[in-house]
Amino acid sequence: MLEFFEAFGGIGLAFLGAALAVGLCCVGSAKGTGMVGEAATGLLSENPEHFSKCLILQVLPGTQGLYGLVIWFFALFTMGAFSGGIGALSVTNGLTIFVSCIPMALGGWLSAIYQGRVAASAINVVAKKPDDWAKGIILCGIVEFYAILSLLASVLLLMNAL
Repeated sequence: MLEFFEAFGGIGLAFLGAALAVGLCCVGSAKGTGMVGEAATGLLSENPEHFSKCLILQVLPGTQGLYGLVIWFFALFTMGAFSGGIGALSVTNGLTIFVSCIPMALGGWLSAIYQGRVAASAINVVAKKPDDWAKGIILCGIVEFYAILSLLASVLLLMNAL
């Protein structure tokens, strides 16, 4: 097993973790925002005056993509990319950065999809009781909390990685 990690190298492992954080979060956000967009188009074809409410609900699952990008920057910063170049990383250091990115990669990916499902369901609230649409935002906020916890976990791990 050690030969595999050594062949990959510390820098490769670190880049893989950073790439998974931003990539999986963006994939989840694309899926989540897509689901909400699909739900919203049906409502908007009948009631276009609800566009702003639908847009806010659609944007919510997109935040995880931004969180993934933040972790990507933190990982690159930890590797030294913004201080004159990335030096050699030991396998241990590369694996530490990789593992530090995993909470955001998995938490952001899955929470974006589930938040998209909640937001898509909230489109029904906009359709039936437009004045109660903020309740849908609150329900989406509950899912967002776990994306924020994932972000916090990865940031704290990366701050202490090397």
